Amino acid sequence: MSRWIEETGGSRGPAYEQRFRDLAASGKDVHGEAGFVDRLLAGRPGARVLDAGCGTGRVARELAQRGYEVVGVDNDASMLEVARAEAPELPWRLDDLSALADSAEYDLVVAAGNVMVYLAEGTEVDVVRRLAAALRPGGHLVAGWATARSPEDGRTALPAADYDRLTNAAGLQPVVRYSTWDGEPWRESSDWCVAVDRRPE
Repeated sequence: MSRWIEETGGSRGPAYEQRFRDLAASGKDVHGEAGFVDRLLAGRPGARVLDAGCGTGRVARELAQRGYEVVGVDNDASMLEVARAEAPELPWRLDDLSALADSAEYDLVVAAGNVMVYLAEGTEVDVVRRLAAALRPGGHLVAGWATARSPEDGRTALPAADYDRLTNAAGLQPVVRYSTWDGEPWRESSDWCVAVDRRPE
């Protein structure tokens, strides 16, 4: 069972979606991840994207609006119920990333929203390998997650160096690291990492 399901009970879908609706209504940009992916793909219409740990589909829906072919996968049925209601035309799959069996068919795999932090303990190596295997040669894995948490927060974090070991074990090549989805430079003191890695040709 993933840390996310353990923490939420798999029932947070509507509340999670409402949180981002409220942020959007307040004027916040809630599409930083999709914008980042769009820039990385250089606006190539029709590029195939896997949203791994898609949640309620916020990132996948925006990418579809921008012309990409998107598949969303998550292990939280309450999240996918919202995703299907919001965009019934898109493919949404209930699946655990540690059991992902997609072939090398995606130009990019994105794991936003702390997906890497919420994986079931001990599955991290296998998950990253499976995400890498879903990439076409030359394709990119993009992940964003918390690298540090305050002691009172109580959540797990994943140091960037530990993530680098996971991608290295999966045979991926590091491309770039940022500290935000807006492309702020990575610093060792950053509490968030956005990592881009590439499957060799």
